[in-house]
Amino acid sequence: MFLQSRLGVSTIEPSTPVSQSKAVVEPQSLERNKCTQVSCDGYIRRTPSSSFQQRTPRKTPGSTCKTPNSKAKTPSKYTASGDRLIPSRSNINIEVAHFKLVNEEPKGNTSPTKLEEEKQFKENLDPSLSDAKILPFKIKTPRSARGNLKATVLDSQSLTPASLRKLKDRYIPQAPERILDAPDFVNDYYLNLLDWGGGSLLAVALRENVYIWDAKTGSIVHLCQLNGLGSYVSSVKWEKSNGYLAVGTSDKIIELWDVERSKRLRQMSGHAARVGSLSWNSHILSSGSRSGAIHNHDVRIAQHQVGAFSKHTQEVCGLEWSLEGRYLASGGNDNLLNVWDGNQVCSRKPIQSFTHHTAGVKALAWCPWQSSILASGGGSADRCIRFWNVNSGECLNSVDTKSQVCGLVWSKRYKELVSGHGYSQNQLTVWKYPSMKRVSELTGHSNRVLQLTISNDETFVMSAAADETLRLWKIFPEQDGVKPGATSQCSALSAFKFR
Repeated sequence: MFLQSRLGVSTIEPSTPVSQSKAVVEPQSLERNKCTQVSCDGYIRRTPSSSFQQRTPRKTPGSTCKTPNSKAKTPSKYTASGDRLIPSRSNINIEVAHFKLVNEEPKGNTSPTKLEEEKQFKENLDPSLSDAKILPFKIKTPRSARGNLKATVLDSQSLTPASLRKLKDRYIPQAPERILDAPDFVNDYYLNLLDWGGGSLLAVALRENVYIWDAKTGSIVHLCQLNGLGSYVSSVKWEKSNGYLAVGTSDKIIELWDVERSKRLRQMSGHAARVGSLSWNSHILSSGSRSGAIHNHDVRIAQHQVGAFSKHTQEVCGLEWSLEGRYLASGGNDNLLNVWDGNQVCSRKPIQSFTHHTAGVKALAWCPWQSSILASGGGSADRCIRFWNVNSGECLNSVDTKSQVCGLVWSKRYKELVSGHGYSQNQLTVWKYPSMKRVSELTGHSNRVLQLTISNDETFVMSAAADETLRLWKIFPEQDGVKPGATSQCSALSAFKFR
């Protein structure tokens, strides 16, 4: 007597004597019985022995056969449809099985990240591929009630973990919150005419005038007007802790204003040309001029000029102190990017001097969570954003933006960078750092973007362009809800119009 299995059909030869038959072996005892043999024709046989006449093998001295465990197992509540060694034909998907056999080849040189991306892509195209088997041996798990989404062990389980939901792409409005009229905004790449203070105050220079807008109340204050013939404001910069505003002019003068009292505190001279860039480091105000000189002023004392940095040969159009005051970065129309030691107020030799840019360097921004990382942007002949480690002097990355880079601002909350550009799209681009993948592009200006500044709560970015408009973009919303002041700022912008 022998057992033959073909698609679940068993045939028995009755004429064969028991003593000469091929032994009938239970599938569960095959693994434990070492006296079995497999013949060349694929049938399972036992070695002839007198012990095989017994249904239950006995444990005898010297015998290699083991008595099966007499302890009974709890019967399974799951009832399979047929022999467990035979695939369930009703659950076989011939097309899927053929696809997995033919198309899934080992990828020895593919990174784990790439493999995971390909797996997710296939699951999105056909969710049945993720858990499909070539030969299924059990009943398939019921499909989830969520449609084409992959079934979970508990259907009520969240599909996306909380940690991943925080990284979900946010919605960035493609239209600005407000379009603001700013007539007589000077179309000059080398000037810095817009700055957002530490509170809700925004300063903007319109030719010979400086205006202050209060985001909380929507009020506009005309702070000052230059009286010289042909004079114009060439730079503005807030000292954010005390609310003082520095104003650089084309007359080589720097004015210091107490905005709260609308009072000019002092004037500081010393430059040989217009003052196009300003930056604060506590009580030290650094100023860059068209002559290439950088002056350091201590605003607390009468003899205000306490030092100078001399390296640039053309106009200094970018100037930015690091957050901790350790370094001062300066960019010039001579295509140089210099980094100065903040502990020295007078020097002719910067600690780092980078010559990689091929156009004027105006856009400068220090990374708010990595104090030694500096981002810089070049003009129309360069068009690149570069990232520097000022400690080692290494260029970490360079990205060709295909257009003039006029401004850069960081978002610490989202670990992103916003750049303002000129021809041909005049757009703002949001970049994910450090991968520098484009998150969004914001268009609307009809002429090049000249200046960017970010609000104190890092929610809004204001852009000023040569089309004489200022546009407010809500790029970085609060992740855990909007702050109370944000709504009032947005609603007050309807009154923001300079005339």
